[in-house]
Amino acid sequence: MAKEGVKAREVKRAKLVAKYAEKRAALKAAGDFEALDKLPKNASPVRLHNRCKLTGRPRGYMRQFGISRVTFREMALAGKIPGVKKASW
Repeated sequence: MAKEGVKAREVKRAKLVAKYAEKRAALKAAGDFEALDKLPKNASPVRLHNRCKLTGRPRGYMRQFGISRVTFREMALAGKIPGVKKASW
């Protein structure tokens, strides 16, 4: 389980990216790279990292469900994800 501060930092980054998205696009279109440099570093979408919504785990993230593979497996085996069941052949 990730620390609360790490999860909060990621949420803060996402808000900053959304706030500056329009401004970044306009500066990029104009080719004004000096002004882009002056924007906050965390306003860049490249700095975002997908994390599990439940545990905050940064690795093994499944985009379709928004959770990590470990959490996905636990929930699938418990029958908490509709339409997902363990394969057997």
